[in-house]
Amino acid sequence: MSPLIRLTASFIALMMAMGIGRFALTPQLPHLLSEGQIDLTAAGLIAAANYLGYFVGAVDAMFARRHHHVRLRLLGGLWLCVLLTLASFWANGFWSHLLLRFGTGVASAWVLVMITALSQPLAAAAGRPRLGALVFAGPGLGIFLTGMLALGSHLLGQTSATLWLIYAAVALVMLLVILPFLPQPTTAVAAPTVNTSGHQGIGRLGLIYGLYGLGYIIPATFLSQMANAQFHGQWMADLFWPCFGLAAAIGVLLVSLRRHTPNATRHWLMATLWLQAAGVFACLLGSGPGLALGVILCGTPFLACMQLVMQRSRELAPHATQRNAGLLTACFAVGQLAGPLLAATSSHFSGGLQPALIFAGSGLLIAGGLLLRPVSTGRGLCANDGAPTAQR
Repeated sequence: MSPLIRLTASFIALMMAMGIGRFALTPQLPHLLSEGQIDLTAAGLIAAANYLGYFVGAVDAMFARRHHHVRLRLLGGLWLCVLLTLASFWANGFWSHLLLRFGTGVASAWVLVMITALSQPLAAAAGRPRLGALVFAGPGLGIFLTGMLALGSHLLGQTSATLWLIYAAVALVMLLVILPFLPQPTTAVAAPTVNTSGHQGIGRLGLIYGLYGLGYIIPATFLSQMANAQFHGQWMADLFWPCFGLAAAIGVLLVSLRRHTPNATRHWLMATLWLQAAGVFACLLGSGPGLALGVILCGTPFLACMQLVMQRSRELAPHATQRNAGLLTACFAVGQLAGPLLAATSSHFSGGLQPALIFAGSGLLIAGGLLLRPVSTGRGLCANDGAPTAQR
């Protein structure tokens, strides 16, 4: 089967698992709050449960070495995203949403780690590393899709329960379309070759990715609610989330077109982190233009940063794709978990998200600063594209 077809299926898998299964809570928050199901503090705790599940799924995915274990987690994660989104139709109140969001966190982490481990070596082996990079635009278009569906639901006066049902139906259709074309586990998921040259760099990259998770997640989780408060529940508020997703997809496209030169990935990653920091601080303005600037500055580098981190990990340790994808995703999840807890604390003691946003933006500035000192990369990189020539 053509690698292009399998990479397209990988793109759609991330579009569904991340855009719908993972991030559907964000456009739903204004509905859940207005319906009285939860308050802002509870929303932070529910989001934290999602990120805790994401951490659990990422750690588990690191140890899936056998082919049937990889396949089981990939398919199980995709089906769970559909079924748990459907179950949200009947959820009402804090605990039910918390448990369901935990489950979708586990499922989406499984899908992200497995798709990363299978699609990136596939793209490199086919000599199409740019197509492998574009797989990471899938979550952005998934966010755009969920945002537009939320806008349509708002205009039609539908409840949050109806919107969960719509999300589940769309996710099911997407899954059934891609099932025959998903990438298959091959030697890419065999036990990793020991390679110590990039271990120090992977550790620092994990810290950077954790700080990134903390930095981006507060605006990504509460952007719709901030816009809803600014525009007093009018339909314009629903445009901010799909625009965030569209900007994220465009950001991946722009980064994939970059020239591959020594240290290029590190420099681009540094720029995306600092650009996100500027976007977080823009959200502090609280006004419509401030939130719009936040959408552009936070949204555009959102998924590009994820793609650059995974690219950098392959440069540092080209023979440990799945292990490092799981490790980095776990570090990312720890940062994300801290973000909503910080938001809940900020909301409880200050009545708003301003202190949390200041903390998040500062974390992104520090993460970019950690990239100022270069780390030597592992062997096995192509001279023209920075993708590993030897696969596990």
